[in-house]
Amino acid sequence: MSILVTGGAGYIGSHTCIELLNAGYEIVVVDNFFNSKPEALKRITEITKKSFSFYQADLLDKTALEKVFSENNIDAVIHFAGLKAVNESIKIPLHYYHNNVTGTLILCEIMKKYNIKKLIFSSSANVYGRPKYVPVTEDSSLGPINPYGRTKLIIEEILNDLYISDHNWSISLLRYFNPIGAHESGKIGEDPNDIPNNLMPYINQVAIGKREKVNIFGKDYNTHDGTGVRDYIHVVDLAKGHLKALEMVLGTTGIDVFNLGTGVGYSVLDLIKSYENITSQKIPYGFTQRRAGDIDKCYADTTKANEKLGWKAAKNLEDMCYDSWKWQKNNPNGYRE
Repeated sequence: MSILVTGGAGYIGSHTCIELLNAGYEIVVVDNFFNSKPEALKRITEITKKSFSFYQADLLDKTALEKVFSENNIDAVIHFAGLKAVNESIKIPLHYYHNNVTGTLILCEIMKKYNIKKLIFSSSANVYGRPKYVPVTEDSSLGPINPYGRTKLIIEEILNDLYISDHNWSISLLRYFNPIGAHESGKIGEDPNDIPNNLMPYINQVAIGKREKVNIFGKDYNTHDGTGVRDYIHVVDLAKGHLKALEMVLGTTGIDVFNLGTGVGYSVLDLIKSYENITSQKIPYGFTQRRAGDIDKCYADTTKANEKLGWKAAKNLEDMCYDSWKWQKNNPNGYRE
């Protein structure tokens, strides 16, 4: 049983590769290293003691991608590859639409050609935009407020149309909330190329002395402490969610969507305080103005994933903070040692 993992050297992809290998699957990884590092792949092998096939290729390169399919007997695809920074997507929207949407179209065309119709797609809670109520269910209204979120929703709609055209497809759309944490080994974790776009790697870089303080965008949200509330999920729990979705996809046909989160909302200050308590690192912070499009609170209703996939997040906020710090402490410069 061979699973193609696009973007398998990335943050969520690398953790999912470990879970797949540990569960006995063979994997083939495709990555262009635009937002990931080759070292992550070496660490996957170190942790699992298992080897796998790797192709350095871009999904926009149809010839290179076709080579992957012609040289391997692939049973299913887990599709992580894509650009993912919200603020960057606002600055260069055409690049995001071309990369994320066109790349997925090329992938699906080649899958269809090789009669591989089992797909798990890495979507996002960004598709919900400004939720009218929380917790957010899979039936909540959709209305992304940035180009990144719109690329995810467009791809979801494309995949729905694909299934309508051919009911032999089996597709799982996984809407992630806010992945943080790292593998318990401390060997792999989130390693942003530049200034982190996400909160936890920024906190990590303050803790390790790379940055002076955390800038909190706004303190007047309609939340218990005035800072934005989000659903943070441990990346290993998220990776295990993909295995549950894979089991379902391999055994059925159809298309379905699932929220992957904890169902609990924590504020920015909750996260900083928990990090300080668990790591004994002092995290200085200051407040700055709100960013356009930031919402008060967003967290998941995970009932559907619990009931249909048999999946539930197991790790708590302390685990997420502890594992994040362990990764950063062991790798002060990320993978660039």
